[in-house]
Amino acid sequence: MIRYHILAAFAGCALDALFGDPRNIPHPVCGIGNLIAWLEARLRKWFPANEKSERRAGTALVVAVLLITGLASLFVLAAAYTVHPLAGVAVESVMCGQMMAWRSLKKESMKVYDALAAGDTEGARTAVSMIVGRDTKDLTDLGITKAAVETVAENTSDGIIAPLFYMVLGGGTGIFLYKAVNTMDSMVGYKNDKYINFGRTAARLDDVCNYIPARLSACFMIAAGYVLEAAEGAVMRLRKRAESEKHHYSGRGGIRIFRRDRYNHKSPNSAQTESVCAGVLGIQLAGNAFYFGKLYEKPTIGDADRSVEYEDIRRANTLMTGTYAAALFAAAVLGLLVTIPFIR
Repeated sequence: MIRYHILAAFAGCALDALFGDPRNIPHPVCGIGNLIAWLEARLRKWFPANEKSERRAGTALVVAVLLITGLASLFVLAAAYTVHPLAGVAVESVMCGQMMAWRSLKKESMKVYDALAAGDTEGARTAVSMIVGRDTKDLTDLGITKAAVETVAENTSDGIIAPLFYMVLGGGTGIFLYKAVNTMDSMVGYKNDKYINFGRTAARLDDVCNYIPARLSACFMIAAGYVLEAAEGAVMRLRKRAESEKHHYSGRGGIRIFRRDRYNHKSPNSAQTESVCAGVLGIQLAGNAFYFGKLYEKPTIGDADRSVEYEDIRRANTLMTGTYAAALFAAAVLGLLVTIPFIR
């Protein structure tokens, strides 16, 4: 069965690369989000407003959302595979394509890049506000750039590698369940007065589900950093540029900062890829930021070897794509290993 999942994963990734998220087609994550909002409103009415009850309500939300999402996806896939295995693979491919975020992440982050390149700070603020959770109205060009690079780095794991990981392991149901957990965390997993208790189960489950994918993502990103460094060096030699000219990628830098700063975040997973990205690009990320009008003090990630520039958004996207390619290569190898025994 896993070979079908891998085949569907590659087809789904191709669909994402070609079409992204067409606006005229309803997106499953929107449906999951509506379900979460609907259940939250009712659970808050049914459970008293105290610490223990809110935690129980939050746990009930997680159980209900996972049951509904899992059963719905299983029903659709069972019906498709009953018709024919290829029909099942086709349906899983569409499910995977809808849940992968490579094209949309690249498209939205490059809108920030384009605005900054054109000198449109206000446009860049608007663009970056669509992909980050922090307050953006007072961000400078530097702050906008760092926010965009950070979200590309973090979502390389959350939006690309982790969904691929669960698609390979659990097919369409696996990727839908993962996105349900991820969506719950993004909607209720805040540590503020409203969600500190209600969102606790969702936030912790998201940490658990992302534990392995985040670390795999970091490994793939380090590998991509080395490949990009080697490719950049080869291009420089072909163009006969000076050896002293600054390289923009460093695999060794990625490993160094990963080892040192991978836990410089309240989440055990978020800084895994951010630290690699900061090290590979030779820049400093993270630090204090405003959320919902409140300043949150956060440690920095990486060294300020040079000033962050808007070109780092493009470089972060290149690193993200390289990381994605490394993960797909690993999935292809796994696919060959599980397929060979079936070849007579």
